[in-house]
Amino acid sequence: MTVVVERVGRGRTSSSVSTAVRAYLALTKPRIIELLLVTTFPTMMLAAHGLPGWWLVLATLVGGTTAAGSANALNSYFDRDIDELMGRTRQRPLVRHTVSARGALVFGNLLGAFAVGWMWLTTNLLATALTLSAILFYVVVYTLGLKRRTPQNIVWGGAAGCMPVLIGWAVVTGRVGWAPLVLFGVIFFWTPAHYWPLAMRFREDYARAGVPMLPVVATDATVVRQILVYGWLTVGTSLLLWPLATGWIYGAVALVAGVAFLAEAHRLEVGVRRGGAVRPMRLFHLSNSYLALLFLAVAVDALVLGR
Repeated sequence: MTVVVERVGRGRTSSSVSTAVRAYLALTKPRIIELLLVTTFPTMMLAAHGLPGWWLVLATLVGGTTAAGSANALNSYFDRDIDELMGRTRQRPLVRHTVSARGALVFGNLLGAFAVGWMWLTTNLLATALTLSAILFYVVVYTLGLKRRTPQNIVWGGAAGCMPVLIGWAVVTGRVGWAPLVLFGVIFFWTPAHYWPLAMRFREDYARAGVPMLPVVATDATVVRQILVYGWLTVGTSLLLWPLATGWIYGAVALVAGVAFLAEAHRLEVGVRRGGAVRPMRLFHLSNSYLALLFLAVAVDALVLGR
């Protein structure tokens, strides 16, 4: 009987530890981190004209993962009140109380301190400063400053998501050049065109939470016009990298993927204008594929052509 009780006790302890680990991991928003890493490694390859040293890559990915996890955990802490009001975010750990508010705050700060210290020890001063800037920008400027105050929140706040390309380049070269600035511009313009379709789909959620996303405060016609503007700016900026730092592989992919991205954006605009079926999530998902393909092309181009 004692053996059975001990086994049950151990099983419950193991289960509770596993639940806690999963909850803290969810605080970091792993899917967002994946997207950031997808942009970092190809940029490092472009900077190195091929494969950078494995230790440098590992150090950067560890630092980038923990920095992004810190920013996302702190974002979850500060946004826990509105997350509770939105159907899309009601399953997050702080809303379900699988993580305490204090625990999330401590966890986010510890991750951030580790990320900055790790980058300082393993990379260089510029990459470390950019890493710290990215965390502070996302938490202070976007989460606390812009998100609840302006429909342009995702435009300017999205700059935090552009920082990994500057960080990756700085790790390899110790400086920032024109190529990473172009890639920064690609992600900067891509972010509103990517995120506003999602905000269209969850307009009622954002309205209920009092977050003035553009689709909450503007008509669909206005939103899709803005999406088109940023879509064209994204593709146009992406093509600037072709003569600047890449070869025909990247150029071909950027052109074809850009046409597909813009075609879907125009399809959404036509649907809104004609009052037909509007499926903004198609553009949202396609935009993810577009960015992933673009940076995959950067990596392949650097590996094959050594540009």
